[in-house]
Amino acid sequence: MVIRVLNDDKADAAADSAIEEGWRPTMVAAPAAASPEFLTRPLRRVFTERDRLRILAQTDTARATPGGIGAVLRREGLYSSALSDWRRQCDAGAFAALCPVTRGPKVTPLHPLTIEYARLLCNNKRLTQWLERAEAIINLQKKVAALLGLPIASDERP
Repeated sequence: MVIRVLNDDKADAAADSAIEEGWRPTMVAAPAAASPEFLTRPLRRVFTERDRLRILAQTDTARATPGGIGAVLRREGLYSSALSDWRRQCDAGAFAALCPVTRGPKVTPLHPLTIEYARLLCNNKRLTQWLERAEAIINLQKKVAALLGLPIASDERP
């Protein structure tokens, strides 16, 4: 913003001289422009399960000294209600996810009869396929014998 300042009497006298001053623009500092960036709210602190267990362990050890639990709570910036909620969750087994667990499908020990049953099924399938091929060959031999006029033995199986 520009503000023009009127000259005083001395300036009017100087205006008659060779140096004319007249109206002189004077700059006034403009207010600082607002930042176009969006100011975000501070993020709420989130404790991981490991942090929670660590703090619970620290408060357990701090019980021996008077004011020890309060010191831990102040240092971590916590309320006692959060501590009691975490204890309740720990007792309910909510932090069991931290225990090491093997990944993948669970392996169950096989019963010996299950292994034997699977072997017999495989053997039965193999023998059934072998029998079907043998019957196809026998039927082909019967047709060839009928075309050639050869006598055919009885169809009875032993």
